[in-house]
Amino acid sequence: MSTKVFDFKKEYKDLYLPKEPMLVQVTPMNFIMVDGSGDPNQPGFTEAVELLYGLAYTIKMSKKSGMVIDGYFDYVVPPLEGLWWIEAGVFSMEQRENWKWTAMIRQPDFVTAEVFAWAREQLAQKKPDLKFEKLYFETYDEGLSVQIMHIGPYATEPESLKKLEQFIAKEGLEDRTKMNGKHHEIYLSDPRKAKPEQMKTVLRHQVRRK
Repeated sequence: MSTKVFDFKKEYKDLYLPKEPMLVQVTPMNFIMVDGSGDPNQPGFTEAVELLYGLAYTIKMSKKSGMVIDGYFDYVVPPLEGLWWIEAGVFSMEQRENWKWTAMIRQPDFVTAEVFAWAREQLAQKKPDLKFEKLYFETYDEGLSVQIMHIGPYATEPESLKKLEQFIAKEGLEDRTKMNGKHHEIYLSDPRKAKPEQMKTVLRHQVRRK
């Protein structure tokens, strides 16, 4: 008899599978995170992703190591996400050298600071060369946001963002990415496997009512 494996993308379709531009109230969630800066095509972002997935799978497979986590259930590791912003000025998709970023992966509610610390120690024993000091565990409270599903390569995201901006204006909202907010991307496709024209990425911006 098979046991159902919890899949965040299927259980929370409003957060991961928007069909059209939409308004959503995003509740606080726990993430493992790594911060960085500059163009994501540089090694720093790749290293961050390796850290995150290494830790995420250490937690997911904890039951096989003998670690007993209160409230644990089997689940699909949620997709990689990224927050992007700049220190000052208007965020631009074309000018990457001044980007700040946070790469992150959502964690189930049973993951605590203690579980995170255990997993980091376990992974450090297997891969001591990784920069574990960059990893941290935090609750991200995004709040009122608008989002859209972008289908296609990352380079064509401005086309979807234009639709998002039109929706924001129509709803009488203010885009917080223009007020030191963060551009949020959720990567539903693996760029190593998916065809560029078929890749799916959720684009999300925090907003506030005027």
